[in-house]
Amino acid sequence: MKKGYLDLPLHGGRCPRWLFEKMKVLARGICEAIIWEFGLEYLLHRLADPFWFQSLGCLLGFDWHSSGLTTTVCGALKEAFSDLEEYGVYICGGKGSVSRSTPQEIERISQKIGKDPAPLIFASRMVAKVDNSALQDGFNLYHHTFIFTHKFNWVVIQQGMSSDYCWARRYHWYSQKVTSFVEEPHLGVVSDKSFLTLNLVDKDRGKLRSLVTELSQRKTQDNIKDIGLLKTSAERLPSRHRILLEDINPQYLHKVFLTTYMRKPKDFESLLGLEGVGLKTLRALALISDLIYGESVSFKDPARFSFAHGGKDGYPYKISLGDYQKTIDSLARIVNKAKLERGNKIEALRRLYKFYQSLKGKEEQ
Repeated sequence: MKKGYLDLPLHGGRCPRWLFEKMKVLARGICEAIIWEFGLEYLLHRLADPFWFQSLGCLLGFDWHSSGLTTTVCGALKEAFSDLEEYGVYICGGKGSVSRSTPQEIERISQKIGKDPAPLIFASRMVAKVDNSALQDGFNLYHHTFIFTHKFNWVVIQQGMSSDYCWARRYHWYSQKVTSFVEEPHLGVVSDKSFLTLNLVDKDRGKLRSLVTELSQRKTQDNIKDIGLLKTSAERLPSRHRILLEDINPQYLHKVFLTTYMRKPKDFESLLGLEGVGLKTLRALALISDLIYGESVSFKDPARFSFAHGGKDGYPYKISLGDYQKTIDSLARIVNKAKLERGNKIEALRRLYKFYQSLKGKEEQ
């Protein structure tokens, strides 16, 4: 089930290497502590939460509102877990060209642990296609991280960019309770930005998805003709329809429509999974559905701890390497001891927290 997404301003620059190395170690310690205390599946559940993930990035010292938090934290987690196979958690993908190697990474790991990679590769592809093509919100994906366990439960953290508005949007997916990739996969959404959105996974648009699938099997020339009709009569359409039509060239869709006509997908998910079927193809079919059947499209946008160590750019204050290292060392001691005496040492951590809370209470009095 889709867990939600978060909008972040685009920031340039790179994470300093000294900070990234520290982030890897601290991220590893935090995740190990969570696994030992609550279990591996709980860690997945946390990573799927956009707010928790943002808090983790802040705790690690990255800018609280930067788009770079997503790619940097995912990169730190991937490197941190590269040699932690004992836990049965695996991280694939990343930013840019690295994201395109996700299927190969999934296949390599699956073969190593004796599992069929097909279900995970399918999930990775469909999640990317939904957020890039079925939910057309103006953000083009450039980051895709796929995290899964030996039980084949998974989380996807991916991010799209809107260069026109200088914003990025992060999407979180969680495999638990997934029943459909194409019907209201959002569980929670966070956003304070409003962009024109064509939402083909709106739960109230089941009929539209069926009509889009049906129209994809129609003769190619008929679809091309109707798109041409829509473009020539654009002045009589609502303004947002004109925006959706302006970058569609009917001739470029000819080859794709021929493919869908020959393949005859059985449902919307099958159509979405076809190679070559992207956002313009789906948008064109949705608008044809509106033209012929009066089945309107949906424009419903599902959108509606920096003080731990500071931030890399000095907000809310400059990072103290000494304090950062103390946190790493403390976590490392806790985790190492927990591996030997799990129950007793985690209880000691709880007592330490309660002691801190009591001191804090006295200071506030």
